[in-house]
Amino acid sequence: MKKSEIRKKIIKLRKENYSHDKQINYQSILKILRKKNTKKIIGGYYSYNYEANVMPILEKFEKKKYIISLPKIGKNFSMDFFPWSIHDPLNINKYGIPEPITNKIIIPDILLVPLVAYDKNFNRIGYGGGFYDRYIKKIKKLKNVLTIGIAFSYQRVKKIPIEKNDIRLDFIITEKN
Repeated sequence: MKKSEIRKKIIKLRKENYSHDKQINYQSILKILRKKNTKKIIGGYYSYNYEANVMPILEKFEKKKYIISLPKIGKNFSMDFFPWSIHDPLNINKYGIPEPITNKIIIPDILLVPLVAYDKNFNRIGYGGGFYDRYIKKIKKLKNVLTIGIAFSYQRVKKIPIEKNDIRLDFIITEKN
């Protein structure tokens, strides 16, 4: 199955199965971070289009004194992360996604990555713009960042077709584990 077909099928499935009650397993993320002894800057995202809601997770990390950051889309389809607190206002970008107002770029140590579909080998499909693949490739040249995909268990597919610019994630966390 082509990426575009998988994307269409899983986005439809996600919309049909979305529930605010389904929570991603925060303890699993915390366990990974303790094992990996990572630093304290988390790159999150603002959920939209029936993505798994990471705001409760980001709020818990902020209470544990982690620095939270969210992405902003720049020129030429680039993306960078900027500090943000749960209490800070956000601007809405041209895609309808809230972004931080600040212009101070920071580089996360831990990156929570939204995804449309994933497979058992930690390959992912996003919306097709390549924002996260390009960003991960760019920052891995600067520092060792831990990438954690966030999804619902029903977003798992048998096999994701891989292309040369696709970046495999380190972990994927769902509402189950």
